[in-house]
Amino acid sequence: MALILNLETSTKVCSVSLSKGLEIIGWKEDTEGRNHATLLTVFIDEILKENGIVTEDLDAIAVSKGPGSYTGLRIGVSTAKGMAYALSIPLISINTLKMMASGFLQENEQIGLENDILLCPMIDARRMEVYSAIYDTKLNELRKVEAEIIDENSYKDIIKKKRMIIIGDGAAKCSEYLKHPKINIDSDFMLSSRFMVPLAYDKYEKKNFEDVAYFEPFYLKDFVATIPKKKLLA
Repeated sequence: MALILNLETSTKVCSVSLSKGLEIIGWKEDTEGRNHATLLTVFIDEILKENGIVTEDLDAIAVSKGPGSYTGLRIGVSTAKGMAYALSIPLISINTLKMMASGFLQENEQIGLENDILLCPMIDARRMEVYSAIYDTKLNELRKVEAEIIDENSYKDIIKKKRMIIIGDGAAKCSEYLKHPKINIDSDFMLSSRFMVPLAYDKYEKKNFEDVAYFEPFYLKDFVATIPKKKLLA
């Protein structure tokens, strides 16, 4: 079973977990948005020592690739790339929004059985801007990652046929606009590197690795102020 170190720094959460296959051996995290640059290396050192693991035992490093905080992503990806290069082990990247959707389903198993629910993970950007994507409960991506500004008309076409659950730290500031009986908002949902584990292990099994020399975070710098209307569902 692959021993993978999982790093999440794309939001205000700084989280490190150690997994063996699909089993989570341990984790450490801070949700207060403190200094990722300091906490990340401390958490890595502590979690390895507490579990009697040395870096040479690791089979891969997994890291959240974004979108998210520019500084957080830079810190996490730089650390992951440095370790992967030094240890000559694979680097695995995980889309932050997909990780959020996966984590929500891990914590709410019943929702994963529903076919009429869509998940919309949101990361707070600035003002009314959010980074978001839309997934079904099988984690199929129905709408790619976008930077968008939320208003009272957002998602009206989508919720004609489906219910939607909006999760993440970007959801709270949208609540006054997205008042609809078919939209539920969970702004208390917090990201964790633990949610990365099944996605990272799947990529490890499929040998879906990044090129350590050239891999860069997904900053999502391009911003389109007006989002075209799309009919996602027939």
